[in-house]
Amino acid sequence: MKTLAQVSLSVLDLAKVSQGQTIAETYKQSRELAQQVERLGYQRFWLAEHHNLEGIASAATSVLIGHIAEHTKTIRVGSGGIMLPNHAPLVIAEQFGTLATLYPNRIDLGLGRAPGTDRQTMRALRRDQSNFGADFGELIEELLFYFAPAQPGQQVRAIPGTGINVPIYILGSSLFSAQLAARLGRPYAFAGHFAPADMIEAFEIYRHQFQPSAVLDKPYVIAGVPVIAAESDEQAAYLATSVQQAFLGLVRGDRSLSKPPVQSMDLMWTEREKSAVQSMLGLMVTGGPAKVRRDLDELLRRTGADELIITSDTYEHTDRMRSYEYIAQAKALS
Repeated sequence: MKTLAQVSLSVLDLAKVSQGQTIAETYKQSRELAQQVERLGYQRFWLAEHHNLEGIASAATSVLIGHIAEHTKTIRVGSGGIMLPNHAPLVIAEQFGTLATLYPNRIDLGLGRAPGTDRQTMRALRRDQSNFGADFGELIEELLFYFAPAQPGQQVRAIPGTGINVPIYILGSSLFSAQLAARLGRPYAFAGHFAPADMIEAFEIYRHQFQPSAVLDKPYVIAGVPVIAAESDEQAAYLATSVQQAFLGLVRGDRSLSKPPVQSMDLMWTEREKSAVQSMLGLMVTGGPAKVRRDLDELLRRTGADELIITSDTYEHTDRMRSYEYIAQAKALS
């Protein structure tokens, strides 16, 4: 089984906005983080589509991908993911065809089917109500049609996009997504950073049902995992309380800005809320480099993942930069 030293590490960025911080500052910090992890040898830098969430500023995902790609040189940049039912496949083909033309061999297109928001905002996004029940697999097939070389007499083409090979990844947090990724013969990324319950079973289904395709001859799985690394185990646990507060907000329906860490969560949540948060953050790893290495090696033993894509959402930008540095140090430990 692979160890941390043997797998690729990547970054999932939500462009999170902390209290007292502007969205413009958030974008600057995302750019700085991408430049740092590129130097540290991370494989890819993905941004996630969310809408109407005060503390997350990655709604215009394609625009941010272009911004990050423009200010980096070698790291792959992409979506983790684009929520395809929110968009016409032609538009996504045009956007990512443009990105792939501007930044050749560096753009990834991860696709999800969730709305990435609440029901009211979903209705605002999907103005054609008839698309509510559109099948995710059918939307992907339509998207692939626009990326394929144009057929004789084809009247609607993605320009740019037609004939451009943009790597497509299937994202999900359910067994449905595992089955779809297997049927399509595409790489599969599971959102273990917020919904870990079905991850092991999803990977087993994906591997068992995988059908080789023109783009992938064997299964490839990416595990999303939240990691807070610091100079000591105690400091990492302290910094992780900002993540716990954010998920407590989700439980309570409070989707506000990122909050500073606290010494203890005991007075902030009920036992029921604590259990709910711990369930969503069941894969969270915290600690210094040695503990992070041990815990991620154990995660890899359980999942057999080929790649880890990591969220490290500390309150302070400097702590997040250091966290990814400590994670890279953990990977380098013998």
